[in-house]
Amino acid sequence: MDIRPARTVAELQAAEALFDGPARADWSERFLSAPGHLMLIAYVDGSPVGMVSGIEMIHPDKGTEMCLYELSVAEAHRRRGLGRALTEALAAEAESRGCYGMWVGVDTDNEAALATYGAAGARDEGVFRMLGWPFAR
Repeated sequence: MDIRPARTVAELQAAEALFDGPARADWSERFLSAPGHLMLIAYVDGSPVGMVSGIEMIHPDKGTEMCLYELSVAEAHRRRGLGRALTEALAAEAESRGCYGMWVGVDTDNEAALATYGAAGARDEGVFRMLGWPFAR
């Protein structure tokens, strides 16, 4: 397995089976050009089989932390440590960028995600509610 940062739209489009939908070229370019946005892709035999995305969040009185935005591993490659390896790689990258920590929001019944993040060293910091503002497109 090889984990490396995505740097081109073509890399994101090649990995789009790991996303919830197609990787649009315009959104992919915007993601790649935005400071603090990062996507790491795991490859096995040259094929993308997992990804993790992170976004640096900065605040004047706190500094910078990394938000693990999304993690995905292809069905055929699950339960082999790829999710853990991707999470650890993102944490290492966050630390190398000077982030003071990393966080992720997880549904409380998502046992696979909870196990993956726990295996990668995450600690439970308590339950919180997530509220959203969906905008029509």
